[in-house]
Amino acid sequence: MPGDVISRFASVRLGTRGNQRKEHGFGQVNGHHGEILQGIFPDDAGHLHRGLVTLPCNIVSSTAVFRPAPGNLVTVPDDKLKAAEAARLTLDSLGLHDQGGHLTVESTIPVGLGMGSSTADVVAAIRAVADAHGAALGADEVARLAVRAETASDSIMHGDLTVLFAQREGIVLEHLGPALPPLEVLSVNTAPGALVDTVKQPPAEYDEWEIQAFRPLRGMLRRAIRTGDAALLGRVATASARISQRHLPKPAFEEINAIAASTGALGIQVAHSGTVVGLLFDPRNPATVRRVAEAAARLEAFGLPPAFHFRTDAVEVRHVA
Repeated sequence: MPGDVISRFASVRLGTRGNQRKEHGFGQVNGHHGEILQGIFPDDAGHLHRGLVTLPCNIVSSTAVFRPAPGNLVTVPDDKLKAAEAARLTLDSLGLHDQGGHLTVESTIPVGLGMGSSTADVVAAIRAVADAHGAALGADEVARLAVRAETASDSIMHGDLTVLFAQREGIVLEHLGPALPPLEVLSVNTAPGALVDTVKQPPAEYDEWEIQAFRPLRGMLRRAIRTGDAALLGRVATASARISQRHLPKPAFEEINAIAASTGALGIQVAHSGTVVGLLFDPRNPATVRRVAEAAARLEAFGLPPAFHFRTDAVEVRHVA
């Protein structure tokens, strides 16, 4: 959708809310833990798009506060320049070209690991600016603005809804379901100290075999979500992680995968443009507590101590002792 169309549509929505500017606006969004599936997928017309399915992580988040001010300047801390660009684009999309303000962003999302820190800052900023001016932007509008602000974006603006998302276009290729089956995720940073810049990371150049492989994986994931089959979801995530290994290799990938298999995990998933790997377990299985502890101990013995584990359907974080 061209920017001027977004502007007209958003301005109409703004007008219906009375155009009442607040003293400050608030925006918040959760991060993620990489992807369940990422690759190249056809749309309904058969055109190919880069796309991904995000693994939500609701124990980390970004929060933004926007305080409108005279003039068209948006001020931010030096490390939040993408969020500032998102704020400016949001004001313009609302027809507020002569408006500015001050943006602050606080985040608990680790930077450079592939957990959505940049996108979360951007989405929180967009929501804060809209809120400050009495506008409610839908997820599709937020996604388009986010992509314009940072070139590529995750799908976290869609919340817990599971979507196949074209990350460089800001569009949903398919609504896969309301939420993933519940998962217990044991998080491992495979390269402590290393940071990956998602925008500077070149897009993966998938070969023909990989492109063809994404088609059945998409169908399997659709079935796993609709039937609540966590085991099938784990197989999809592992296959996608293995394809990703050719494009952004994770240290000790095979060893982590072997530990996951030997401790009863459903599989593994990775941040396709980051350094984290998640071992996936079924929280509905009574043996999961023991299996997670065993996997954590074996990873630590190998030299990769996991930092935390979390459930996708819960809000508490559990640090590994």
